[in-house]
Amino acid sequence: MTVTNSIEVRGLVKRYGDVTAVDGVDLSIAPNTIYALLGPNGAGKTTTISVLTTLTRLSAGSASVMGLDVSVQPNAVRQCIGVTFQETVLDDALNAWQTLDFHGRLYRQDRATRKRKSQELLKMVELEEAAERRVRTYSGGMKRRLELARGLMTDPDVLFLDEPTTGLDPQNRANIWEYIRDLKQRNGLTLLLTTHYMDEAEELADRVGIIDHGKIIVEGSPRELVSQMGADSITLVASGDTVRLAERLKTLTVVETVTIGDQVIQIGVDSGNRRLPEIIGLAQEVGCHIEDISLAKPSLSDVFLKYTGRQLRDK
Repeated sequence: MTVTNSIEVRGLVKRYGDVTAVDGVDLSIAPNTIYALLGPNGAGKTTTISVLTTLTRLSAGSASVMGLDVSVQPNAVRQCIGVTFQETVLDDALNAWQTLDFHGRLYRQDRATRKRKSQELLKMVELEEAAERRVRTYSGGMKRRLELARGLMTDPDVLFLDEPTTGLDPQNRANIWEYIRDLKQRNGLTLLLTTHYMDEAEELADRVGIIDHGKIIVEGSPRELVSQMGADSITLVASGDTVRLAERLKTLTVVETVTIGDQVIQIGVDSGNRRLPEIIGLAQEVGCHIEDISLAKPSLSDVFLKYTGRQLRDK
């Protein structure tokens, strides 16, 4: 079946009693796309995935995966998706072979197919040598890789990854990233992932959606979203007449913003690398001694904070 979008969501609402967890979400995710859904705790990320994977029934709106309605055709949807959950869901008493074999049996794969797929996937996630060890002996990274292999056991068209690298060390996170990139390139998969790691989304995603209070509040490629933040930020730590320096900086056409604190001046400026010599020269001209200078470029973290705020959230 040919579909325009692997995932299509219109006006999705999910309520739990008086609480609206998802409030009118629209999503269109093209085939062979990595889409990162970002948001604070309790924003609606996991609930959205739960609806799309048929674990939770929607309250209003519509949602389809590979052209299949999640409400009307849940069994068909399950046949074309793979899922790894936020919490590790593995039987510690099984080994890796058994984990994949049992999963294949659930999907009525024949014995030859289960054996072939298990061999391919254990090799891909580099668990061949540990395949006969019980899962209880695995590290967190090994368990995540096994879950990824299990999610791919049925050759899904769409893979859902809910916080796939939570709790992993940087090396294991980098390894999972490589597997995800390879899946998209080699298998043409569509991947919808949720993550709290902004660098993960910036590194992996073709498209990013930021969800808050159950609504998608901004969407675009990582580059588009970061570019909307505008200026680079130059921070000066200086002694001398910093007030006069700040006033002079405001007259420069390339400077967008100037904020002055106690011996610290923060400057929003276009093309920061090219402007450093001019700013240093101006400081010397007004008799300011620069003790430290740094340049920071906007990141997806800045985009996230702009749209969701800085307050801590527990739910």
